[in-house]
Amino acid sequence: MNNQIQRVKIAEQGAKISISVYLILALSKFTAGFFMDSSSLSADGLNNLTDVLSSVTVLLGLRTARKPADKNHPYGHWKAEPIASLITSFIMLFVGFQIFQNSILRLLQNELVEPNKFASVVALFSSLVLFILYRYNLNLAKKVKSDGLKAVARDNLADSLTSSATAVTIIGSSIGWVWLDNIMAAIVAVIIVKTGIDVFRESTFSLSDGFKDKHLHSYKTRILTLDKVEKVSSIKARMYGANTYVDVTILVDGKMTVQESHDITERIEKLLYEEFDVMHTDVHVEPDNLMGQFNREQM
Repeated sequence: MNNQIQRVKIAEQGAKISISVYLILALSKFTAGFFMDSSSLSADGLNNLTDVLSSVTVLLGLRTARKPADKNHPYGHWKAEPIASLITSFIMLFVGFQIFQNSILRLLQNELVEPNKFASVVALFSSLVLFILYRYNLNLAKKVKSDGLKAVARDNLADSLTSSATAVTIIGSSIGWVWLDNIMAAIVAVIIVKTGIDVFRESTFSLSDGFKDKHLHSYKTRILTLDKVEKVSSIKARMYGANTYVDVTILVDGKMTVQESHDITERIEKLLYEEFDVMHTDVHVEPDNLMGQFNREQM
């Protein structure tokens, strides 16, 4: 448990750095977009502002997640992380729809202003900074195995690409394609909405105890390689934040002693923890002959 808490604390570092970087970039883009008449750069600044809110929400979720278990939360507070991600998705969807609506209205009302080409320098610099932040958070997420921080890293990469596209758009608008600036603002809005939908799906999947079959297959295959495990009759898993909980029922020789059965459960728990980073495993042992008798009675 201490190891898991330490991982969460390390993941918090990535969230804190993201907050600082996004806040600086958002203010810079807002200012540059206003004085240099670039709608796409202002939209990109709004995009980064949602990332500030997202990173703050993730940070609060991580801090809540590492709170110890209590009488009302016997399994701990690990689900605070996907709840934070769910709140983040709502923020992103709201801001994305607002930017899209405003950019389309400007196009329909022919409110086209040629942006200053030097605004592209701000966008290019932002793209470079965000790519460096993406690499940092991705490496940190892999190190501490944090899905929340991995989602932040993915968002960093999307924002880096968006800033690059914004720079190209500003240059195009400054040479006569004025409409391109508002078009890019709308595209940025679509990217924000798409990312929000992805975050919503992932967080609701986790909160509804969804779990990918391919991981269960890997666990089952590895458990069957252990000596004296004759069959895995059932295996289930769920996520509590970034922590995996597994429930597995194995069949063994009915003549096995209680001590031998206990030893097998210990080996399975150790195996899943060391090879798959499963935080908690509940192993139920059944005699193979009893299960066969049960199946025959059912028939």
